[in-house]
Order: sequence, then structure tokens, then C-alpha cells
Amino acid sequence: MEAITGTSLGVTIGITIILMGFCAVMTGQAVANTWRPVGHLVPYSILLGFTSRFLGYALFGGELLSLSGFIFDTIILFAIAMTSFRIVRVNKMLSQYPWLYERVGPFAYRSREGVE
Repeated sequence: MEAITGTSLGVTIGITIILMGFCAVMTGQAVANTWRPVGHLVPYSILLGFTSRFLGYALFGGELLSLSGFIFDTIILFAIAMTSFRIVRVNKMLSQYPWLYERVGPFAYRSREGVE
């Protein structure tokens, strides 16, 4: 695992998943609450990936310029941000337009029957 991430498993879990994962959740919520498109999550996730790499390097002596570690961190953080974005967007659509849409699951909604 250390060959892929450039840091130990504990640092990866602590910094990338817990600390920066919380930041990714908040980023996904902010983008969804301001009605911005999902494409805005890509540059934000890249910045979070850089931050995760730097914190692992500065605090725990991890490898700063690990391309595979950066890609791993960024993909994990993008997935967390995307999940948060989708949950918030579905909740906003259902709370603002309850006569048009109904919940299908935590990540999806559909048009109500008979509404056109």
C-alpha cells in the first residue's frame, strides 16, 4: 500500500480519508447548495489532493511528489465529494419541488406520475 500512496496506511486513512474527506464532504455540499454544476468538483478535488499530499509530507514525512499517491488521494476525495454533492442535490430538488419529483433512493429522484 505504501508503494501506491507514498505514505503509510495510517497516514492515508487519517489525512486523506478522515481529515481531507471531511473537507471533500463540505466541498460537495457547498457546490450543490449553490447550484453549480458537478464539473466544479474536479478542480476542487485536485486542490484537495495537493493539500493531502502536502500534509502527509509536512507532518509525517511522506513522499511529496508521488504521482500515484496524488492520483489515489484525488480519486478518493473526488468520490467522497461526488457522493456528498449528489445527496445534497437530490435533497434540494425534493424539498424545493415536492410536487414535481419523488425520491427513488438516496442518490436519485424521478418525475411524479401524472405531472407534465
